[in-house]
Amino acid sequence: MLTACYLLLRRYKSLNQRIWRMSWPPMVSNITTPLLGLVDTAVVGHLADASHLGAVAIGATVFSFVFWAFGFLRMGSTGLTAQAWGRNDLERVRELLYQSVLMALVLGLLLIVLRQPIIDLALYFIDPSDEVAPFARLYCEIRIFSAPAVLSTYALIGWFYGVQQARNPLWIMLMINIANMLLDVIAVYGLHMTSDGVALATVLADYLGFTLALYLAYRKMHGLTAKKSIKMGRFDVKKLTSLTRYMALVQVNRHLFVRTILLLSVSLFFTAQGAQQSDAILAANAVLLIFLMIISNALDGFAFAVEALCGECIGKQDRSAFQQTVWFSTFWALIAACLLVITFWLSGETIIHLLTSIESVQQEAMIYLPWLILLPLLGIWSFMLDGIFIGATATKQMQYSTLFAVLGVFFPCWYLSQQLGLGNHGLWLSQALLFVARAISLYWLYRRNMSTNLWFTNTQ
Repeated sequence: MLTACYLLLRRYKSLNQRIWRMSWPPMVSNITTPLLGLVDTAVVGHLADASHLGAVAIGATVFSFVFWAFGFLRMGSTGLTAQAWGRNDLERVRELLYQSVLMALVLGLLLIVLRQPIIDLALYFIDPSDEVAPFARLYCEIRIFSAPAVLSTYALIGWFYGVQQARNPLWIMLMINIANMLLDVIAVYGLHMTSDGVALATVLADYLGFTLALYLAYRKMHGLTAKKSIKMGRFDVKKLTSLTRYMALVQVNRHLFVRTILLLSVSLFFTAQGAQQSDAILAANAVLLIFLMIISNALDGFAFAVEALCGECIGKQDRSAFQQTVWFSTFWALIAACLLVITFWLSGETIIHLLTSIESVQQEAMIYLPWLILLPLLGIWSFMLDGIFIGATATKQMQYSTLFAVLGVFFPCWYLSQQLGLGNHGLWLSQALLFVARAISLYWLYRRNMSTNLWFTNTQ
């Protein structure tokens, strides 16, 4: 069996190389992002007033949720661009670039206009102490001005994945994170600012990253005509003012937005339920969520590859290449998932002790560690299927799948588990079943779409 597998990999060596070329850059860029949080914490953590550390923690949490809600700008751009790339339709590739960035800029400016109610609502729910609240508000009032840059960078990164330029997002994220770290130090230690300096550093770093993204997009578009041997005429600006030209992008993004809000509600609910049980469980869940972040960072690389390569195959109407891409991408992702299982099984306790030195939190985390050991194998299928459906721009089906998984499985499972007295085990069980429900429902839709040839109507 191993020999047959080896021969199969050798036979499709070129495809596997493409999968890995698309997968490793997002994995590396995902690794750099948590380092930024560590630097933010370290910089303000050495100030005399601990209120600044609380302000940064609250502000970072607020904007991770606010900006994550607009993550559809990245995913929607990838699927549509990948399909246009597969069709060799460079005019549409260029149009999607302009449309995605313009849409992101408008949404970012809208967030700035609505900043006061957004910040008021966020701080109302978080309810920081009287000492922390003014610093947290100031942090948020500064940080929200990065919205146009952050959302536009999302759109540009999605476009880069669509044209299979996976390294450019890596350079962009490295620019943002390294600049942010350096500017943190300058603002706090050089200019003697506090949490407001950390916020300002993040805003400046986001605009530096956006500038680099625009430059790389310009270079990519400039080189496409020669590479593809296709001449493009002058772009018709009217395409950017005609609402009908945006319908495909709007349709894809609105379904992804609903899906994102549903998953965001699960994340908030998960944290809130942990807090209601005890401070130790809340802290233990926070530690274990780092394991979940590791899983996401590792498997997302393969999911991004699937988005771009499957979208290209659909654009080309090449069903055979599509199935080969799905099979090999999932094969490599499954190996990664198995490695994560082994790592968490053998080193889970060590990782927990590295993340926290509080004995009560360590003990609680060890109780629920088995759930995290299982999650890579339970979650891989939903990660990969998400990538397939994003590449196919079948976002309406993704929305329905998430509705079923969240409202039909996660919340009912949590309710029943609490009636049975399962406590925090019930919460982690619900999270595990959420992955399973998303995978089963998406796989059923995937099989139906393939059997009806929905994505390959031109294939004989």
